Amino acid sequence: MVNFNYETAFELSNESAYEKWISTIILSENKKEGELNYIFCDDDYLHNINVEYLNHDTLTDIISFDYTVGNELNGDVFISVERVRDNATDFNVPFSEELLRVMAHGILHYCGYKDKTEADADLMRKKEEEKIKLFHVEL
Repeated sequence: MVNFNYETAFELSNESAYEKWISTIILSENKKEGELNYIFCDDDYLHNINVEYLNHDTLTDIISFDYTVGNELNGDVFISVERVRDNATDFNVPFSEELLRVMAHGILHYCGYKDKTEADADLMRKKEEEKIKLFHVEL
């Protein structure tokens, strides 16, 4: 079950399309869907979480808390809409594409993909691109 929560003045235009896409990502990785919560917020909200729970005094676009059990993906994915907007501008991509990238990124972490080394980050980027394409197919 995928839930969307809003802690800022932002809302997905078609939640069911995003929900279906996330389910497709999970199935494409041979995983099972548990309870996944996406929480869309602003920089301040996510910064507070970063400081309190991770002891990082920096801005970030996403923080995911993984509660996966075996093959069933469960977790909370916090996304700063402000940071996604800024990153979209910095990377010269549409906001909608950068949002998909970040949303997929959280799920990919739950699937076991990492991004701390250059090789892992390269694989993560390839997987993000692959999963973004699934969204366009689903619409």
